[in-house]
Amino acid sequence: MENNLPVFKGILDYFVNFHKKFKKIFDSTTPEDEPMPGEWDKKLNSFQKIILLKSIRADKVTLALQNYIIEQIGKKYVTPPTFRLEACYRDSSNVTPLIFVLSSGSDPIASFMALVEANSMTNRKQMISLGQGQAKKAETMIAQGMTRGEWILLANCHLSVSWLPKLEAIVEGLNEQINPDFRLWMTSMPSEKFPVSVL
Repeated sequence: MENNLPVFKGILDYFVNFHKKFKKIFDSTTPEDEPMPGEWDKKLNSFQKIILLKSIRADKVTLALQNYIIEQIGKKYVTPPTFRLEACYRDSSNVTPLIFVLSSGSDPIASFMALVEANSMTNRKQMISLGQGQAKKAETMIAQGMTRGEWILLANCHLSVSWLPKLEAIVEGLNEQINPDFRLWMTSMPSEKFPVSVL
C-alpha cells in the first residue's frame, strides 16, 4: 500500500510504532465499523479504509464493501429483494419452466399452493415427488397438463438424475401450440447434473 498508493505514505512506520491500536480492529467482532487509528481515520476515505482493513481483517472486507455501497448509493442495493412468487408467475410463459433451486430447509410448496389457490388452479394442478419409478408418471402428467392447461409441479428433480436428459428433451419440445395456461414448475437441490438448457 505504501509503495503504490500515495495516500498510505507512512503507514508502515505508523503500524510498527502503534500496532496495539490496530489490535483493537483485529480483535473486534465488527472491525468493518471500527475507526482507523490516529490520523488515518480522517486521512483515508471510505474505500481506502477498506484497503487498510483488508491487510488487518481480510475476512470482513465483504461486510465493509456492503457498508460502502450503502454509504455511496443506498441500502436497497445490498438488500435482497423479497421473493414474490406471484411476480415470477406473471413473468412466466407456457414454454418456460419455473424452477426453485432449493437450499437446506427451504420449502416453496406452501407458497406454490397459496398461488394455486389464488389463481383458481386447485383442480388443475398435479404434483409429483420424483425419485425411483416416478419418471413415467411425471411424463404422463406433463403430457396431460400441456393439453388441459394444468400446472405440473415436479418436486425433487435432483433425485431423478437418470431421467433429467428426458426432462430436458420435454422442455425443449415445449411450443406455443400447447395450452396457454400450462405451467411446468420444478424444485431441485443444486446439482451439476441438472440440464443447463432447462435452467
